[in-house]
Amino acid sequence: MIEPLKLNRRDFLRIAAVSGGALLTGFDNVESPELPRGKQGEHFAGGKQLGTVDFAQEGFLPMDTALGTELDGRLYTDLSRLTAQDLVTPTENFYVRTRASKLLPDMRSWQISVDGLVERRVSLTIEILKKLAKPVGLHLMECAGNTRMARFGMIGVANWSGVPISEILDKAKVKPEARRVRIAGYDHYALASVSSVPGASWVFSTEELTTAGAFVATEMNSQPLTRDHGAPIRLVVPGWYGCACIKWVNNIDLVDETAEATSQMQEYAARTLQDGIPQLAKDYRPASIDYAALPIRIEKWEVDGKLKYRVVGILWGGSQSVKVLQIRFNPNQEYVRVEGFVQTSDSWNLWTHPWSPRAPGHYAIQLAVTEPRVEARKLDSGYYVRSVEITEV
Repeated sequence: MIEPLKLNRRDFLRIAAVSGGALLTGFDNVESPELPRGKQGEHFAGGKQLGTVDFAQEGFLPMDTALGTELDGRLYTDLSRLTAQDLVTPTENFYVRTRASKLLPDMRSWQISVDGLVERRVSLTIEILKKLAKPVGLHLMECAGNTRMARFGMIGVANWSGVPISEILDKAKVKPEARRVRIAGYDHYALASVSSVPGASWVFSTEELTTAGAFVATEMNSQPLTRDHGAPIRLVVPGWYGCACIKWVNNIDLVDETAEATSQMQEYAARTLQDGIPQLAKDYRPASIDYAALPIRIEKWEVDGKLKYRVVGILWGGSQSVKVLQIRFNPNQEYVRVEGFVQTSDSWNLWTHPWSPRAPGHYAIQLAVTEPRVEARKLDSGYYVRSVEITEV
């Protein structure tokens, strides 16, 4: 039997506070991605899509709609409409974990101070940063608290422009003893929160930032950042969870190995799969995203007078390519190879799989990546399992 990912009581209450508990409603008239060529295409050639099957036991939340304010503000991305023709998430639909503070200062006077263990303190205005910014490509971001009750809607891919952190540090002439970088953002709010605590900062090693290609973003999908997405400046650490991608960045401090973990690092320790809650930043593993995969919709088709189902899903995360993705439809079944999977992107990959259930009933769909040296801890735990009720076969 699949062992669920274990969360402490504090994490569970925080997830429950924003998720709700009602059942998910259906998705109708979803645009289907282009049918794949070869064997996958043959399964549905000449067929007609009749609709989609709702996922069961998930939260009822408005999708692609801004909810709440400040620390309790959210926006959940509707993954069910993702197609092969457009894998970039529109800015207005890109998930939001915390909305902008009502006290956010005037963006025209914004600047980032670079201080701490540096040869000279540097202040970079927003105008300077915009001039230094350049396109850095497509990058995925996922909230570490992305959950089934939020329909796994806290994930997206955007086309970013920004300034590499390495270039900013070069301007400040970092001292030899500066081994870590604390990046903080504006973190004052008009209203008290019922689901979150203030603490927008994270401590990285200089090597982690360089290896990940971290940058401070000025644009998202060829437009200036929106307030809710961190305007005027946010940090993006490719391959890391969104909790480390600080919004409203206003301070970069160079620190040594004795730097303590920030409250944000401690709050997200369980969700980023740390060993306990370390007190020192140097004892935290990178908050990197392992390989993960899930179905985003179940299509119902009629082909030659018979019912067939097509599972459409995504794979993301990891740091190396994989050749095989596997799927099963209940814990007592064997995994089989996903027929329509080819990894072609570093951000996320859309895949499809034909499915002919033998009988009506409840099915729990789980994916797996089993190649050697590939970590998929949340995926293996059953965290991304989604369930459906099949009434017709």
